[in-house]
Amino acid sequence: MASRATQYRTVAAASFEQRAEPRHRVHLSRATVRRNGKGAVDAQLYDISIYGCRVACPVMQPVGERIWVRLAGGLPIAAMIVWCSDGFVACRFDVPIARAVVRALTIGVAVV
Repeated sequence: MASRATQYRTVAAASFEQRAEPRHRVHLSRATVRRNGKGAVDAQLYDISIYGCRVACPVMQPVGERIWVRLAGGLPIAAMIVWCSDGFVACRFDVPIARAVVRALTIGVAVV
């Protein structure tokens, strides 16, 4: 049972950011996006987490499409497009990537 003291307690607004892992700004921005059966398209990586990323891509991609994202010349990562708008494509990786890769991309160190 609530007491009179807790009845009017202020509650903070819900967080708009509801991702499981925060996205980090990226200093190395080279990336490519490739759909199955299509050639790779150069893209600019804007932010990344272990679960996904957002890239600026000149070719609009359909939501739900399976793609391969290659970050800073590394191995391609299988992903699915979650949304696409205003020249940006956000995707969720099929398998979370290593935190070391995210760390390397966000502090500007070459990925090995």
